[in-house]
Amino acid sequence: MNKRLYIQDVATRDGFQIEPAFVPTEDKIALIDRLSETGLAKIEVTSFTSPKAIPNLRDAEEVMRGIRRVPGVEYTVLVPNVKGCERALACEVDEINLVMSASDTHGLANLRMTPEQSLEQFKAIIEVTRGSPVFVNASLSTAFGCPFEGEVPPARVMALVQQLLDIGVQGVTLCDTTGMADPAQVERLCRDALRRWPEAVFTAHFHNTRGMGLANALAALNAGIDRFDASLGGLGGCPYAPGASGNICTEDLVHMFQRMGLDTGVDLDRLLQCAADLPLLVGHDVPGAVLKAGTSDRRYPKPAWMEG
Repeated sequence: MNKRLYIQDVATRDGFQIEPAFVPTEDKIALIDRLSETGLAKIEVTSFTSPKAIPNLRDAEEVMRGIRRVPGVEYTVLVPNVKGCERALACEVDEINLVMSASDTHGLANLRMTPEQSLEQFKAIIEVTRGSPVFVNASLSTAFGCPFEGEVPPARVMALVQQLLDIGVQGVTLCDTTGMADPAQVERLCRDALRRWPEAVFTAHFHNTRGMGLANALAALNAGIDRFDASLGGLGGCPYAPGASGNICTEDLVHMFQRMGLDTGVDLDRLLQCAADLPLLVGHDVPGAVLKAGTSDRRYPKPAWMEG
């Protein structure tokens, strides 16, 4: 089974946005440049949002203009509104990522908008992109459950995906924002989405809040998903979602897929070197497991008494 998988790292946006301390601009650029050399398919560089809303990403332009772009790597940014889209287009990004929620309560808590209001705003943003080569992706938060409302009916998720595609969105990310999904649910929803819209570009985005992140990624893979968001070191969370913890860890995900004989295109050793520098960068330990334990082909010396 040599299916090509596309690994997309979101650490410098999803991870850095909620860190207690601001990561210096030159450090962000240096990390992105190193990540660009690992074979990742896509890097979510930053968010073109209001500096007041997310002070940690107030250097979006400087970072986007300062990185060294590697051919074959797509550089995407989160865009919350028309102004943010205009700023992103001025930096010649490859992709803009729009964010909305599948549930009313989370949408209002996170974005001050219902899903319907988000869709109206998206239309205006997409209008601004006309004539540019930028790819338009939309991330659908709480697609597998809402921390306020509980279950989000699959029919609701499918209806929103249809509306997104109808207004000109090219790719849709199905997001388990607070780690509520289970593998059976993931496989059902992803399989249904791929069956309905075989031409659309779907990405799976999981959080490891309840320890099911990699199991859910495997379920999405079994359903036919080939694009996965993950975060170096397992950084990340959601400032407007109670109980959210980090995204699934990029190096752990790559390690799992490679152990299974799948082609991720990623140099795991290089990726682990990037992850090893994260604790110093953010000032605390990170959740990644493979970084701590080593890859599973690591071997230890036999006890001394066996060598006699």
